[in-house]
Amino acid sequence: MVVRTFQYSAFLRGPSRVLPALADADVVLERRDDENLALMRAERFEATATGLRIAARSFAMLARRDRALAEELLAEELPWLTWLPPAERVACVEELLADLVAGADTGLLTPFARNLVSWRSTAEAWSDPRLARELQGPFDGDGPAIDRPAVA
Repeated sequence: MVVRTFQYSAFLRGPSRVLPALADADVVLERRDDENLALMRAERFEATATGLRIAARSFAMLARRDRALAEELLAEELPWLTWLPPAERVACVEELLADLVAGADTGLLTPFARNLVSWRSTAEAWSDPRLARELQGPFDGDGPAIDRPAVA
């Protein structure tokens, strides 16, 4: 799908100049002081949501029947999965699929996106053997004592 970008202020000044772009593209409205906004026709939004829901549930079903194949398919898209130890890889695939299915069903994909970033960071830590060893412990006590902050 084509994406066209407009300044948010241009949309506010003349929506009739921006809205025709929705006939063949999704529109991103760029804002200076806040997150950008995305506009799309309801038909495309509903088609995307339906397709995501079907794909997520189908992939989750595949994962239940053939975990190794699901891991292989997901690793094709997320090559950093190979840095995770086998048990962690299984947990990662299970969590990501659960979040994806829940997000596809509710339209709330932010937990999936956060978990994806978290697992990627975990995989990056595992990719460095020295760091991975250090993070597994053992840890010396609770750390140094810190004085209570002074009340101002």
